[in-house]
Amino acid sequence: MKITDFLSPGMVIPELQGRNKHAVLREMAEWMAARMESMKADGLFQVLLDREKISSTAIGEGVAIPHGKIAGVERISGAFARSSGGVDFDSLDGGLTHLFFVLVAPEDSAADHLKALARISRLLKDPAFRARLMAGKTAQEIFATILEEDDKF
Repeated sequence: MKITDFLSPGMVIPELQGRNKHAVLREMAEWMAARMESMKADGLFQVLLDREKISSTAIGEGVAIPHGKIAGVERISGAFARSSGGVDFDSLDGGLTHLFFVLVAPEDSAADHLKALARISRLLKDPAFRARLMAGKTAQEIFATILEEDDKF
């Protein structure tokens, strides 16, 4: 499974406006819902918020992978977002989070959901890749960076 199987160029937020976990989750949910007919912002926001209550999806090294399953969603979808200044997202390493990859899956897609999470996690472990994502100026540049890295594997 490739990231570009569930991420399109229009699903990249080059600079988040939110400055805390709640605001960032809301902003990403609204962004996705505005671009996907099957998704409702309030429902997605609640799913992401409920997942964060279980444990933070900020895995450290400036990365978070908020995710959840939603009824009515037909396929796995993602959005990538960046915060240059960083957000306190209750990261496991205590640091600020800069790179966010939201993943939304249908309720019955356990295997594909896990494959997508593993793919994102593996790519974002590379410090050079994270640095290139932070350096991109536009959504197009950031998506091109993701596409290039995705094609390596």
